[in-house]
Amino acid sequence: MKVYKFGGASINSVERIRNSSRIMAEENSGSKLVIISAMGKTTNALEKVAESFYAGRRDEALQLFEQIKDSHLNTLKYLVTLRALAAEKQLKDFFTEVEWLLHDKPVRNYDYYYDQIVCCGELMSTAIVCHYLQEQGVQAVWVDVRDILRTDDQFRDAGIDWDYTRKQVDEQIKPLFKHHDLVITQGYIGSTDENESTTLGREGSDYSAAIFANLLDAESLTIWKDVEAVMSADPKQYPEATRIPELSFTEVIEMAYYGAQVIHPKTIKPLQNKQIPLYVKSFLDKSLPGTIISAKHPKTLPPIIVDKQKQVLIQFRSRDFSFVEDKPVEQLHELFREIRIKPNLSQNTAISLLCCFDDHPEKIDQLALAAAEIFDVELQRDLRLLTIRHYTEEVIDNLIAGMQVVLEQKTKETVQILMRK
Repeated sequence: MKVYKFGGASINSVERIRNSSRIMAEENSGSKLVIISAMGKTTNALEKVAESFYAGRRDEALQLFEQIKDSHLNTLKYLVTLRALAAEKQLKDFFTEVEWLLHDKPVRNYDYYYDQIVCCGELMSTAIVCHYLQEQGVQAVWVDVRDILRTDDQFRDAGIDWDYTRKQVDEQIKPLFKHHDLVITQGYIGSTDENESTTLGREGSDYSAAIFANLLDAESLTIWKDVEAVMSADPKQYPEATRIPELSFTEVIEMAYYGAQVIHPKTIKPLQNKQIPLYVKSFLDKSLPGTIISAKHPKTLPPIIVDKQKQVLIQFRSRDFSFVEDKPVEQLHELFREIRIKPNLSQNTAISLLCCFDDHPEKIDQLALAAAEIFDVELQRDLRLLTIRHYTEEVIDNLIAGMQVVLEQKTKETVQILMRK
């Protein structure tokens, strides 16, 4: 038993759907549960629908959703013929689910409506892929993950009810493999005990795949991406970035903590608990070796670079020169929790706390305004945060040449440098 996960880039065109489907249906590779994300930029498009709806612009929301509908029906037309009526009916059921909500007026918070609308992306993409596979003669079956993956009602960042979900996997998923080679389902989404759709937060599809790998005692999890492997840096920013053949679970957690767009730590934990290896491979060329992530610690690793642009540094300064006390720090961290914002770097001085954040203007302004009731607050914007794991002094010097260093933290393994031009 294997678990595969395909992201939105792997199915963002008719040709890529065909290509990824060939990988899913590869002969002699055993039974597989396949998690599929929304197609291409569909989640972003659905977010705009949710924003328009919540702002009271119903007609605009419906018009934006009409474009999404047309795009998916057009993709379906090029992939499915014999099963076209059944496939179109299933898509239209999902359309109705969203449109029913859009014709109403919002009476709950934004996160609730976000989840009800955005979940449609994964439902549509998986339905299209499954009907295409079935038309190709593959023994594939589609499952609505909302019937399996139970969550709490923390919309946009839902927590898993592991006991209920385990029971549903045992009773509903495992028996399907007696008659089907592939079980196709969605990542990123689940539902509450009130049958309200939820989403799992950042990198939720990878997390969904890890949950199923854990509960199915899978042989492995493979995440198929549009890069050849996990790289030492973002190749778009650093063309000299190199492939990393092996990583440990611990190293990946460290990399993700510092902002590397690799695998989220919450994805790693269910795999680590059962020592299930994770492969990161390219759907563009499956013959490439990719990266294996496991409990094994490689002897050497290259410098691993995480470069975060659009950073803001906020200094929270005590007004009475007695900052380093439990209560002020607790108040500040409570604000972070309320606003749902996390520092990328923090540093204490005698009477102040310096925190670096991603510059989301609405959240930063909200935080600064609330914190100003307790502290003197000072902001510096347009900064860049460079993190280097397994650094050398030569690498540091090369990367910060011509930059003004604002803040630096260094341990044996990691250096973080906040800087500006």
